[in-house]
Amino acid sequence: MLFHSSIRKELARSFGATLIVLVTIVMTMMLIRTLGQASIGSVNPAEVTLILGYTMLGQLPILLTMSLFISAVGTLSRMYLESEMVIWLASGKGLTALASPMLRFAWPMLVSVFVLMLIVWPWSNEKIGELKNRYERRGDLERVAPGQFQESASGLRVFFIDKESLDNKEGKNVFISSTDHNKQAMTSSKKGHVESINGEAYLVLEDGQRVEQTIGKSEIKITQFKSYTTQLNPSVTTPDKPPLKTISSIELIKSPSASNLGELGWRLGVAFSAFNVIIIALAITSANPRVGRGGNLAQALLIFIVYFNLINLGQTWVGSGKANLGAFFIALHGGVFLLAFTWLTARHNNWNWRQLFRQTSA
Repeated sequence: MLFHSSIRKELARSFGATLIVLVTIVMTMMLIRTLGQASIGSVNPAEVTLILGYTMLGQLPILLTMSLFISAVGTLSRMYLESEMVIWLASGKGLTALASPMLRFAWPMLVSVFVLMLIVWPWSNEKIGELKNRYERRGDLERVAPGQFQESASGLRVFFIDKESLDNKEGKNVFISSTDHNKQAMTSSKKGHVESINGEAYLVLEDGQRVEQTIGKSEIKITQFKSYTTQLNPSVTTPDKPPLKTISSIELIKSPSASNLGELGWRLGVAFSAFNVIIIALAITSANPRVGRGGNLAQALLIFIVYFNLINLGQTWVGSGKANLGAFFIALHGGVFLLAFTWLTARHNNWNWRQLFRQTSA
């Protein structure tokens, strides 16, 4: 049918262009943030591209939902401004008739958002966590880059080493700043090397000095040494309880604690919002030559921000036990759908609220 095919083609072009722009913007922001994490030693610089890919997979559901909303509002706005909508309405097509071609176009995106939120979102976050934890479990000497100050795995020491050997086992101009047992110490030496003692890695420093001070006291102890040995922290223990965003949706359902239900409600809320934004786009888009297409897009952006902030707020309330998941889900998403559907029905039937009020009063 010409009516359905023309709308779907317009939506496809607008959706594709919007998604490319949003993905480019978000990818640039994520790249800058990931490079910043790599510069401070939080992630492996060699795995920046991999982490960026997993991050984009996690952000894709929201980008798909936002692209669907913007493309729907943009397409309908163009139809109004170019009087194309007037032709369709004059031919007997009401606003509710637009819902069918829009949903036929959007259903692959709706299914994709649902699958991405419930399956891919926790999987991608789990992979990112594994990469970061693996990098954090490096030994202290492996964390040190030549000519850079680097924090140890335990967070209690800062190293500076000029590495010169091919296997990174020896170096010159070694500096260590440590805080342990209520004492601060700075150790420096001309050279140092790594030795294995009883299966543990130790850093042996030669020809240096150690300055030690008890926290809160003014006395300073300075020690000159020919050889000084300190153990290298081999690894960092990972937390026993994984973050909520890395837990699979099935596990959240099997363990319905308040925090798990909050995370599950957020995932389902994002998935269901993709359907609601289509109805909202039909309801809010109208013709206004004075503001053009930008007015509808600005209104859509504001509604999108408020809607997703309410979803995030619901996650906090449900996770803290202040709200019931089912009640909040019905109140928010059901309420948004009912409000948008009522608004759309009123525009479809050309209801005038003032006239209805006057008739009711009479």
